[in-house]
Parts: sequence; C-alpha cells; structure tokens
Amino acid sequence: MIDPFGRTITYLRVSVTDRCDFRCVYCMAEEMTFLPKSELLTLEELDRVCSAFVRLGVRKLRLTGGEPLVRRDIMTLFRSLGRHLATGALDELTLTTNGSQLARYAAQLRECGVGRINVSLDTLDPAKFTEITRRGRLDVVLEGLKAAKAAGLAVKVNTVALRGVNEDEFDDLVAWTGEQGFDLVFIEVMPMGDIGGENRLEQYLPLSLVRARLQRRWTLEETDYRTGGPARYVNVRETGRRLGFITPLTHNFCESCNRVRMTCTGTLYMCLGQEDAADLRTPLRQSEGDAALEAAIREAIDRKPKGHDFIIDRRHNRPSVSRHMSVTGG
Repeated sequence: MIDPFGRTITYLRVSVTDRCDFRCVYCMAEEMTFLPKSELLTLEELDRVCSAFVRLGVRKLRLTGGEPLVRRDIMTLFRSLGRHLATGALDELTLTTNGSQLARYAAQLRECGVGRINVSLDTLDPAKFTEITRRGRLDVVLEGLKAAKAAGLAVKVNTVALRGVNEDEFDDLVAWTGEQGFDLVFIEVMPMGDIGGENRLEQYLPLSLVRARLQRRWTLEETDYRTGGPARYVNVRETGRRLGFITPLTHNFCESCNRVRMTCTGTLYMCLGQEDAADLRTPLRQSEGDAALEAAIREAIDRKPKGHDFIIDRRHNRPSVSRHMSVTGG
C-alpha cells in the first residue's frame, strides 16, 4: 500500500477498546463516557481486519487502547494474530500498555510471539503517579515491569513530559531505565480531546528544552536507529540504552510516516492529527468475504494526507483534534 506521497504503509495501530483503568490527566477527563460495547468490533472482527491489512502489506501490528489488556479475552486475539508471525507474513506484534495488567499477562504475551512492549510511565514517585493517573498504583506497574522482564520482553518506557509535574525527574528516569535495561522515550503533550479542567498550555513542555537539560548530565550520541514509529533516538553513553524523543509539536515527523490507526469501532484514521477517516466496519459486516473490506482500505490509503495539523490553541485553550487519544489508539 503506497499513499499519494510515495510512503509505503507497513504499520497498523489498532485500538481494541476505548476503556482504561487509569484516567491520565493529559489523556482523559476524570469522568469519561465510554462507547456502548455493542459498537465495538468483536475480537473475531478485529482479527479479520488486521489479517486483511497483513495481506495488503502491513508488517507491524500494535494493539493499543484505552488499555488493551482490560479487554475481555484479549489474549485470544494475540494468540490468533500470532499465526502471522509464524508464517513470516508479519514481522512484529506488539502493544502499548499502562502496565497495570502486565503481572498477569506478560508470560502469555511472550508465548504469543510478542517480543517487545511499550509501557506508559510518567513518574517514579508513588503519590505523583496516582495524581497523574487519577487512580493508578505505581507498585502494581513496577511489579508488571518486573514480570515483563522475567518473561523476556524488551521494554520501552514512554514518558509524557509535563511542565511543572515530572520535569524534575527526567535525569532519574534516564538513570532508572538504564539500570533496568529499558529504553526510554519522552513524548510531548498531544492536543487531543477534552481533558476536563486541565490546561494543555500549562502542561506543554518542548522536548528541545528537555534534551538540552539532559545533555548537562548525559552524553547523548546520535544514531540512525529506527523502530518504524515517530521517535528519533540517541544513545546514552553512560547507560548504554536508547533514548527517544517524539515531538509532534516542535518537529513534524510526517515525512516518513508509514502508519495508520484503526479505532475499536472499525474507523480508520489515516493521520492521528486529522479528522478524515474511513469506515471499515460496514464493509466488514456486509460480506463474509474480504474484497469490499480490502477495497475500502486501499481507498482510504489513497486519501492519506501529507501531514498533521497539531497545534495547541492558545487563544481558546482547546484541542486541535476533538477525539480523545484513547479512542484513536494511543
């Protein structure tokens, strides 16, 4: 699949649920209204759509949420999709998680062929962790990370840089992930969805500033390493681990975009920062065959835009995209 700008689409991120057991202050409002479960694709339908994408050339699948591991019987989907790894049709099956369920599922994920995972973790302070997530417990996530490590899963920690909240911990996070053998990626706040009383302008911290501060203590060495995602990496000489930066606001990473995202209702977004979308649920359910589904996917790829329009609306303090990250697939 090649989009209008010559980019080959090889990476699909799939939200399997909009539900989450956390309410992170930069992601959701504290009181969320979730989709009726009847609107969600079944696990069998999710498998069918993902398999269609694999046939069309997708080599990497990432399951996301909300929190993907709170979806009932989710390991059924991981086991089923694992068959594409066995045949060589798929290079990687992975997920992004908040870590709350990892202690329970880490070993099973490894058995399904998952080799590495992304875990969202914004602080190592227990009280601050509960404040940011509004209901999470740091000790539970740390136990999950321990289980992931024991299962042989490679771990990348994703940390959202929040002005005045966790910016005093960045050196500690680099040191800790180095000790644990984890990679670390810092992410700028993304202006998506109404998050209640929180002000994104107050949360926003440019990663150019973060990197400059880190360089006072750490030796950051340039590298050509890429994972297929938007992060730009350096090596930290002192720890021997990779450090990544995802900068949707200070540096547009669209020129090499190879990915699309599908929601748990079968809506395909060709760009995270644009509202144009394609309905895949209708062709999926109208026929037992996949010809109409594959045609809808190809038509959608033909509409993929050149880039996103992420901005923080400073005048009205509103998101540039109205849907929540948890709906699109974080």
